[in-house]
Amino acid sequence: MAPRMRKLVGGAGMLAFVLFYALVAMALADSRPVNEAPELMRTAVYIVLGLIWVLPLMPLILWMESGRFTRR
Repeated sequence: MAPRMRKLVGGAGMLAFVLFYALVAMALADSRPVNEAPELMRTAVYIVLGLIWVLPLMPLILWMESGRFTRR
């Protein structure tokens, strides 16, 4: 696949994933166990939810740049 098409497909995939992930993260952050947790625990949950979305997207970003899903 041409690099330009890979970036178009990857960008659309990233947008769809982030929209879905945002809904899931908001539901988790607004859940009763998180709301009733101590302030430090809630802060940790918000930090993890705010950063963890990058991990599933790393192979997609690598594919967009190089055309393969793993590094060599």
